[in-house]
Amino acid sequence: MMTRTTTGLLLATALTALAQPAAAQTAETPETRRTIETDDGTVIVTAPNYVPQGGVTANKTDIPLIATPQSVSVVTRDQIDLLAFVDAQQAVRYTAGVYGENYGPDARYDFFTVRGFTPKQYIDGLAAPISTSIFSVGVDLYAFESLELLKGPSSTLYGNTPPGGIYNETSRRASQAFGGEVRAQYGTDDFREIAGTVTGAVADGVAVRFTGLFRDRDLVADDTNTKRLFAAPTATWTIGPRTTLTGLAYYQYDKGRGGNGGFLPAAGTLLPNPNGVIGQRTNLADPRAVFERRQASAGYEFVHGLSDAVRFTSNAKWNRYRERAPIGIYQTGLVPGSTRIAQQANFAYAEDVTSFAADNRLDASVQTGAVGHKLLLGVDYRNVDNVAAFTFGGAGTIDVFNPVYATPDAQLQPGYGTRFNDQVLKQLGVYAQEQARVGDLYLTAGARYDRVRSRYLPPFAAVGSGGARTRVAQEKFTYRLGANYVTSSGLAPYLSYSTSFEPVLGTDSVTGDPFRPTTGRQWEGGVKFDARGLPDGVKLFATAALFDIRQRNVVTTTASTVPVFGTQTGEVEVQGGEVELVARIRDRLTINASYSYNRSEVLASNVAAEIGEPLPTTPEHKASAFVNYDFQRGALAGFGIGAGARYTSSSAGSLPGAFNPVVLRGESATLFDAIISYDVPGWRFAVNGSNILDHRYVARCSSAAACFYGAPRQVLGTVTRKF
Repeated sequence: MMTRTTTGLLLATALTALAQPAAAQTAETPETRRTIETDDGTVIVTAPNYVPQGGVTANKTDIPLIATPQSVSVVTRDQIDLLAFVDAQQAVRYTAGVYGENYGPDARYDFFTVRGFTPKQYIDGLAAPISTSIFSVGVDLYAFESLELLKGPSSTLYGNTPPGGIYNETSRRASQAFGGEVRAQYGTDDFREIAGTVTGAVADGVAVRFTGLFRDRDLVADDTNTKRLFAAPTATWTIGPRTTLTGLAYYQYDKGRGGNGGFLPAAGTLLPNPNGVIGQRTNLADPRAVFERRQASAGYEFVHGLSDAVRFTSNAKWNRYRERAPIGIYQTGLVPGSTRIAQQANFAYAEDVTSFAADNRLDASVQTGAVGHKLLLGVDYRNVDNVAAFTFGGAGTIDVFNPVYATPDAQLQPGYGTRFNDQVLKQLGVYAQEQARVGDLYLTAGARYDRVRSRYLPPFAAVGSGGARTRVAQEKFTYRLGANYVTSSGLAPYLSYSTSFEPVLGTDSVTGDPFRPTTGRQWEGGVKFDARGLPDGVKLFATAALFDIRQRNVVTTTASTVPVFGTQTGEVEVQGGEVELVARIRDRLTINASYSYNRSEVLASNVAAEIGEPLPTTPEHKASAFVNYDFQRGALAGFGIGAGARYTSSSAGSLPGAFNPVVLRGESATLFDAIISYDVPGWRFAVNGSNILDHRYVARCSSAAACFYGAPRQVLGTVTRKF
């Protein structure tokens, strides 16, 4: 009897077979990975954009990466497709300085840290509608052409940002050339997905694209499942030779049941338990748990060339984010005196975020004598309305070695009775940057002034209760200075200094004064290298960097983006180094490799136990390498094989405090990945395996009651029809 999965895959194959091969793709078409077969039987898999050369995130203009005085990592669509990354957490596996999946394979959000700090998410250069406590909204990775990580303080161009940096995802765009793909995937944990994207011209000067996805997958823990529906229409109108208007929209719906796994006791995972080891698939939530989310966005990007040298860009986006978890049962720790019975709690949570963001800027290229100037002047604005509420209550007990889900029905849906956040935030920023070029020397200077206004109701009060709104006004000036020297061989040493800030709501419990913004600064020096001095057919980009980040005015209490209670005496430092390489050689050999070292430390804190401790989820060492080879001739023509290894050292799961008197460190891990593929014109067949030896390790323990296994083995089979 045919299973539902088999039927779906056969249907997808039949649909893709109906698509007729299109003419050769032009450079205008976003899809880049293509297969060509020559008359003599040579099979060539092209991926011209595998190795990044530019990224607008770092400068909001077309300055190449080699001339950017700051570390930038770009994960392109070609890399995503080759390595079959499902989400952004996976996409940073081979990226230096970035540590992901520290909560295991979470299907809701993208959790990772950059140089010790959680980065904020941007989409198409505008801030995502991040929630009260999560800096990611979990838009599906299939929606994007690339993921760019700008490392280090980035407030000069983006305003309110953490000192570790930001990540920006660029949506797929429409092309005049017809093309697209349909893709079917099946894998471990009953992973089932159908996805596709198609683009082309519908009228003179008007191109459209539609991208869609449906995914149905079980999660690692028993009795868990999540479904996702994603749709993204876009259109570009070429109004004139220098003017384009692009409309961008997306809608995503997620529904999960059974919880998301994790939240396991340390005794039985990281630490010994006389009853044995708690299995990786043990679900200590409840099969009746529910997570539901809807999010939508609509916006535009308008580009007009005032002349050959001056360009105006305006982009704006409206976002709506709605999350509901009416049943949020999880275990909160072993009952005192017991080694197998744990207490459960029910955390029902609801959140709504409505946001509007706009960015308007002019960039110009000017030559004055022997000096070339790349000028940028802009103003951006954000308006965010965030409302969140919860109810926290008991939910009985559970045997961690033989779970029986017995929470009474009356306790399952307690509603959302307590206010967590009710806040309106408005941010206006004005920024300017110049990059002056004198021969091979590039000098970059940028500055920004931000004004942030917010008003909020007191948290942790009953929903609907009164109370005066607290109004907070904060202002900050930030800047960036840098220099690059780009030699004719493609070697480019650089040095930079950059700053950042983040508003903090609330009042200092010691001084009684409103909190000041936290501030960050970074020194960074290094060298970059591209392939301009190497033979034709060799594409390569490599970076090596040393950096020192310091963050001040840290509130030394439990961190939150809502008003907090504490005093502003904290200071932290992260020092480290990174090496990263991406290469594509003669359309055969592909290499991704990186190494990073981070030494983090709390320098000052009102909590004495924190001083000298490292930052959570900031491993000292991370090393990774992946190599893929595509055969072009002979009996193996069209076949590809690849293998990779990833090592991450252990890291602290939390800072010490009243709830964590003993800091628990996650386990170090060495994981292996592999690919086997077969490409012919119009088709790609691939099997990707990650953690193929199924190494079991505890990625993080944020407390004795909250341990998370790392991602287990995942095998995905993919059939892609290109047209």
